[in-house]
Amino acid sequence: MLISVICPVFNEEKHLSKVIEFFLQSAPAEKELFLIDGGSTDATLGIIRSYQATYKHIHLLHNRHKYVPFALNQAIPLCRGRYIARLDAHAEYPADYFEACLEAIAESDADNVGGYIYSEGKGPAGEAIALAMSSPFGVGNSSFRTRVADAFVETVPFGFWKREVFGRYGLFDETLIRNQDDEFNYRTIRMGGKIFQSAKIHSRYFVRDSFKALFRQYFQYGFYKPLVLKKIGKVVKARHLAPACFVVYLFTLPMALPFGWWLIPLGIYVALALYFSFKSRLSATAKALAPAAFFTLHLSYGLGFLAGLPAIWNR
Repeated sequence: MLISVICPVFNEEKHLSKVIEFFLQSAPAEKELFLIDGGSTDATLGIIRSYQATYKHIHLLHNRHKYVPFALNQAIPLCRGRYIARLDAHAEYPADYFEACLEAIAESDADNVGGYIYSEGKGPAGEAIALAMSSPFGVGNSSFRTRVADAFVETVPFGFWKREVFGRYGLFDETLIRNQDDEFNYRTIRMGGKIFQSAKIHSRYFVRDSFKALFRQYFQYGFYKPLVLKKIGKVVKARHLAPACFVVYLFTLPMALPFGWWLIPLGIYVALALYFSFKSRLSATAKALAPAAFFTLHLSYGLGFLAGLPAIWNR
């Protein structure tokens, strides 16, 4: 077996068939698929079983712990492929995706390879959120979200690994509901491994379509980031701290209102949000919503980061 594909799913009836069809139609033919369900209550299980009736190399696993790191760790020991690829059900992949991964891992001799994510949203709110998640103003210098590149990096989305990597560096940290892929990649590098982003690898990721869902997603990203940084002993970078500092600044505004100069950073923030929003090619309605998308992303991540700090000492 050349490639084992693992894909955690939960209530993915809207996207699942596209992912399975991509798996079936893409090259190379020598591969297997593990779909790990976290307790879906929609038509997800029925869709999987309908494909299983025809394709014996599609396997269904049940993840009683629900969350992603448990799903990944449940499937990895069952994989028979020389390489293990993770897919996300919220994404679309080009027909040559696996071939590009195989080429990149052979040429770079990296332990894990990945590529650029094209963020895409549906409706004005979704378009605004996609802009925030792919803009340097929104996510800083997150390479795989902001630029197409051939470079050794700190992390890549999804993942395409040599199978022996998991014997060398271990499995995913099950205490990290979010950011478990970042932690694993940081751990890989710390132990002498390499992560490579290839310009030939790309995917299209469908972002959340509401600010409420965006807030929940990025609050969790922020909450688990201090634990990741603590565990791997990594120096905190400006892009990790900036949202938290922004939130602290917002908390100080009521007390500092008598001092007009204290509003200058807020004015700069608003100006940058408007600049990155209105220089985009979004529709007029989406452009009007984009500053709110930037604010929601930064506020939720910053609040999550601050809320996650005590967990460092508790752990």
